[in-house]
Amino acid sequence: MAIAPDYSVRTHRSLVDVSYRLLDAAAILCSTLVATRYTDQEHLENLAVVGATTLLVHTVAIEVSGLYRNWRGARLGTELWCVLINWLYTAPAVLGIGLLTRFNAEFSYQTKMVWLVLTPMAMVSGRVVLRSALRSLRRRGFNTRSFAICGINQLGLQLAENIQASPELGLTLAGFFDDRPASRLKDVSAEKCPCVGTLKKLVAMAKRGEVDMIFITFPMRAEKRIRDYLDQLGDTTASVYIVPDFFVFQMLHARWNQINGLPIVSVFETPISGIDGVLKRGFDIVVASLMLLILAVPMAIIALLVKYASPGPVFFRQKRYGLVGGEILVWKFRSMRCCDNGTEVKQASQDDDRVTPIGRFLRKASLDELPQLFNVVGGSMSLVGPRPHASAHNEQYRSLIDGYMLRHKVKPGITGLAQVNGWRGETETLEKMERRIEFDHRYIREWSLWMDVKILLQTVAVVLKQENAY
Repeated sequence: MAIAPDYSVRTHRSLVDVSYRLLDAAAILCSTLVATRYTDQEHLENLAVVGATTLLVHTVAIEVSGLYRNWRGARLGTELWCVLINWLYTAPAVLGIGLLTRFNAEFSYQTKMVWLVLTPMAMVSGRVVLRSALRSLRRRGFNTRSFAICGINQLGLQLAENIQASPELGLTLAGFFDDRPASRLKDVSAEKCPCVGTLKKLVAMAKRGEVDMIFITFPMRAEKRIRDYLDQLGDTTASVYIVPDFFVFQMLHARWNQINGLPIVSVFETPISGIDGVLKRGFDIVVASLMLLILAVPMAIIALLVKYASPGPVFFRQKRYGLVGGEILVWKFRSMRCCDNGTEVKQASQDDDRVTPIGRFLRKASLDELPQLFNVVGGSMSLVGPRPHASAHNEQYRSLIDGYMLRHKVKPGITGLAQVNGWRGETETLEKMERRIEFDHRYIREWSLWMDVKILLQTVAVVLKQENAY
């Protein structure tokens, strides 16, 4: 049985890596000093013990969190999140050791709280400063590394453009390399992706240390060619990366994972899971509950107006699709004389004669949506997310728009990214619905709790303008 070659990415310890480690060590020791010196001066003799224990546990925790990986090209937010995750491993372990050995038993509650909060803040601040310094140096040509691209195609061109548009990465293009004849390199023009040599030349350059990083951008179907390149590049010390052409798929929050050591990549995935899901749910419950308390009297008045303005119920509950396509009942103040809830539902249009006089005011001011706060508290909806469409509309558009049902990878919302970007109200054309779905997909890809807060604030301005609301 043939043994598969080892294609491990080769890395090296750099001055940047050492700087990261020294900054973190300084942050830990300084935070410990400040916490003990200015809140508990009687127990300074244990300062060295606390600092040394924290450093030791931190060194073990980084093996789990991967804090000292190569962050070149990664987003700052991702790196800082990893710092906090590492501290979530370190702090409880240090406190546990202190509890068992009683070396920190005499420290006050104030000392421990200052230490818990100040240490990660110092580590985060150090990395922000170092990032800024590295960005400045790399823009001036220092701390740079050369890279080559194997594969003259659209993906290789896109990769080169992305890197060159980010000079703070400190990456310099050594050229495009491809063994295929010119007749087969028709995906992009020779001017944009000039071929400077073959694989043989690239291997020679890498062995001489002229290329630090190599990106392989051949399509996934070219497995044999990729293996040939890896076989030969494995004889160099360059870091080798495969850039899969997943852009052919409409990916939503893709992430790498593994099943018993076998790597897999998600194509369609929700970003709101784990701690993120807990945070978003907690945010929804707190804000929606506060809004119900504040709006209790106005909602009661609206209910009376709806009841006595026209015959019919106060509330209208319509069947719509929720998370993962499950059917939910969305609550609204009734604003029409009839309540469509079957296989055919006509969208409200301007000057729609089905809308009651009080309903027209409610829809214009979006007050008819307020009962959906009960949906949020109940868990079938979120404050922010793709707006739920009537079930009949889902069945209509899922066959017309690619990836339409992917909007249900998260809970529907009272407001959403599409609504604050002008795609609110009637979608009488397919193009308008396609634009709305584009923003829904973007929300899923880029979601953060801060994005939810911004959308809620923007919604207030949109409602006041009263555009496309009827």
